[in-house]
This record gives sequence, structure tokens and C-alpha cells, in this order.
Amino acid sequence: MNKDLWLTALAPMIWGCTYYVTTEFLPADYPITAAFLRAFPAGILILIWVRQLPSPKLWLKLLVLGALNFSLFWWLLFESAYRLPGGVAATVGAIQPLIVLALARVWLGNPIQLISVLGGLMGIAGIALLLLTPDAQFDEVGILAGIAGAFSMAAGTVLSRKWQPDVSPLTYTAWQLIAGGALLGPFALWMEPSLPTLTSNNLAGFLFLGLVGAAMSYGLWFRGIAKLTPASISTLGFLSPLMAVILGWLLLEQHLTSIQVMAVGLVLFSIWLSQQLHLSLKSFIPFIQSNAPAVHNKGAMQAVKR
Repeated sequence: MNKDLWLTALAPMIWGCTYYVTTEFLPADYPITAAFLRAFPAGILILIWVRQLPSPKLWLKLLVLGALNFSLFWWLLFESAYRLPGGVAATVGAIQPLIVLALARVWLGNPIQLISVLGGLMGIAGIALLLLTPDAQFDEVGILAGIAGAFSMAAGTVLSRKWQPDVSPLTYTAWQLIAGGALLGPFALWMEPSLPTLTSNNLAGFLFLGLVGAAMSYGLWFRGIAKLTPASISTLGFLSPLMAVILGWLLLEQHLTSIQVMAVGLVLFSIWLSQQLHLSLKSFIPFIQSNAPAVHNKGAMQAVKR
């Protein structure tokens, strides 16, 4: 992977820490409040740092992106997680890369490449082998919530690229976090009781989720969206459940079977496979540029870039 891919890959790896931090550090049964406290304060802090407000013509788009990437996605994610075993929920959510490919074709005009589809299917199979158990229970509402959540994040990823304003990724992150948090706040007040007195562990958990799990990770993610194609970053999302399993093994003494170890390798291979088309094109275009005649092939070069 190149530098941009490595930095973007850090985002889902950080998201994979969310389950551990939520279960070990946060007060139980406050999903919407936790999501609000993860998004809104981090967005305000970044906004104070960058000191740049969005123009009014961007407000509606930012509300849509804030809903898709944060408030709606997190609500559906929690709904799916509460109704389904963790392995089932993660496997349903793993269809997101394939949805990204389809939406990028419709909204951005990007072609669907076979290698990207194969990488997505292999990743889904790997996640299923890693997390599904023979006694897994299925809930129709939970399945629908998982599919809708995957669509929400996929749509947010593609539209973030389509509507990318001429600002830094950090500024773009701040605007979306504030928009998503603003949408979550009223529901947190309406649907959940007040938080109990917070312990030092609770405060540490909220600080991590806000500063690292939201500000840093989404800053890296939106930076990647601006620099890479949706197809090249979509399978990086497989790193999130993979990191959750590895942390459970390292910190919670959860055991891995030989099949799960093989599944980890399959997931990593699917991510590698999905990057090959992007890396090939990235090396192919400069080669053409350096070897093509400057004048006669100008039109051809523009076609290759597109």
C-alpha cells in the first residue's frame, strides 16, 4: 500500500477499537448519547482549530452527509447490534464495499471492475468465517437495520467524494461531525435518560471516542476519500471487525480457532486484491505521461486520466 492507503486504513482500524472501549469504559445502554458525545464535541473542537465556517449553500449537503456518515449510520448500527449477535451484524454490514461500487457507478460514473467485486465477496466470506457461529440467531428487523446501515455509510462515502468542497479534510470532518451531532442531540434527550455520574474510566472512554475515534479517524477517512477512489477504500472497512477480533484476543482473552485464523488471512488478502487495480492505474498513468508525445497524444492522455 502507498502512504495514502496506509493512512486511510488507520481509520477503520481505530473504529475497530470502538466495541472494546464501549463495553469496557462507557456506561451501558446510552447508545445515542454516546454517539452524540463522540461526534459533536469533537466537531466543535476541530472547528475552533480550523476557524472556517461552511457557506450557507453547503448546509443541506452537510446535514445529509452528517446523517449518512454519523447519526443515521450509528443509530442503525446500534439497532442491528442490539438485535443480532455480533458476528451476524458484522457480516451483514460487510456488504458495504459492494454497495459503494454500485453507488460510485451511478453517482460518479466509475466503472465496476471485476477485481473489486471479487475482493468484496472474498472479504464478506472472510468476515462470515471469522465471526459467524453455527447457533447464530437471525432477526428480520436487525438484518434490515444492518443492510440499511451499510447503505447509509456507503452513500455517505460516495457523496462525500461527489460533494467534496475546496477545504482541508480536517475542516470537512468538523462540519460533518457537527451536523451529525446536531441531528443526534434531540434524539438523545428525548429517547434516553440522563447520564449517571461519570467515572474516570467513562471520561477516558468518551475522550478516546471523541478525539481519536471521531476527530482523528474521520479526518483520515475523509482525506482518503478526497485522494483515492471509492472502490480502493471500500474494502478497508473490513479492517474494523478484524481489529475488534484481534483486540478481543489480545485484551479480553478470547480464543481464535484455526478457521478464524484462516479467515483473518482471507480478509487481508481480499483487501490486498482490491488495491491492485488502483495501484496498477496509479503506476500506469505516469508511465504513459512520461512516454507519450506531448502534443499528439494530449487528447489520449486526458482520456486515460478520466
